[in-house]
Amino acid sequence: MNLRRAEHHTETLIRQARKLWRRRPDTRLLLEGLARFGYGARGFVYLSIGLILMLTAHDLTSQTAGSTGVVEALARQPLGRVWLILLGVGLWAFVLWRVLQSVFDADNEGRDLAAIGKRAGQAVSGVVYGLLASTVFEVLDEVYANPSADDVTENQEKARALMDLPFGKEMLIGIGLVILAVGIGNVVRGIRSDFARDLACSEKICKRVVPLAHVGYVARGLAYFPLAGLVMLAGFRERESEITSFGGALEAVETLPAGPWLLTATALGLMAFGAFALVEGRFRRIRPPRDLDLT
Repeated sequence: MNLRRAEHHTETLIRQARKLWRRRPDTRLLLEGLARFGYGARGFVYLSIGLILMLTAHDLTSQTAGSTGVVEALARQPLGRVWLILLGVGLWAFVLWRVLQSVFDADNEGRDLAAIGKRAGQAVSGVVYGLLASTVFEVLDEVYANPSADDVTENQEKARALMDLPFGKEMLIGIGLVILAVGIGNVVRGIRSDFARDLACSEKICKRVVPLAHVGYVARGLAYFPLAGLVMLAGFRERESEITSFGGALEAVETLPAGPWLLTATALGLMAFGAFALVEGRFRRIRPPRDLDLT
C-alpha cells in the first residue's frame, strides 16, 4: 500500500514538473528581454555620464565624469544599493547579449572580414561592460568606495609595470594608438552606418531617432581622443602620472581654450548616445542566434 502511494506521489510530481516546464518562459523571449534591459542599462550609463560632464563643464559639481563616476554617484543616492543592483544586473544582461552577438552571431552578420571585425568589436565591448558591471558589484561591498580614484591609481600602476618591461614604452604608445583607433572607428560608424536597419519601428520614428545615433557615435568616438593622447604622452615621456581614467581625460579638456563649451558639446553628444541606447532597448531587432540551441 505504501509502495502504491509512493508511486502515485511520484507520478503526481512528474506531472506537475511537466506542467511547469511547459509553462516556462520562451527562451527566445527571455533572451530578448535581457538584451533590451541591457540596452537600457547602457543608455542610463551614458545619459548619466553626459549629465555629470555637463555639470562639471560649468563647475556645478565636483563629481568625476566617466562610467565609474556614475557608479560612485549612484552609491551616494537614496536607495543607492537598489540602483546599483539594477544597473549591475542590466550591464551583465548587456554582456550576455554581446556574447550572443560576437560568439553566436545573433545579428546574422556572417563570417566575411567586415563581419569578423564587427563581431570582434562586440566582444571587446562585452569585456568593457563586464569590467564595469564588476565595478558596480564591488562598490556594493564597499560603502565608502571611490571607484574613480581607484581607477586612476590602478591605471597608473599598470602603466608603470608595463614600462618596466622590455619595449614597455612602445607598448604603452601602442595602447594609446588602439584607443585612438577605437575612437576613430566610432566616428566612422557614426557617419557611415545605417542605424535604421536594426530598428523595428516606423519610418517616421526612425527618422526622428536615427540622428541621435549619428551624433552619439561621433561624440563617443571623439571622447576617446583625450585619453588616447594622454596614454601616448605617458609612453613618450615615460611618466605614468600622465595616465588617468576616461572621465579624467575628458575633464582635462576643460583647461583648453573654450574648454567648457567643448565639454558641453561632448556631454550633449554622449547623452544622445545614451538616448539612442534607450531607443534600441525598445525598437532594436533582437535576432535569435543561429548557432545556439534554444530548444
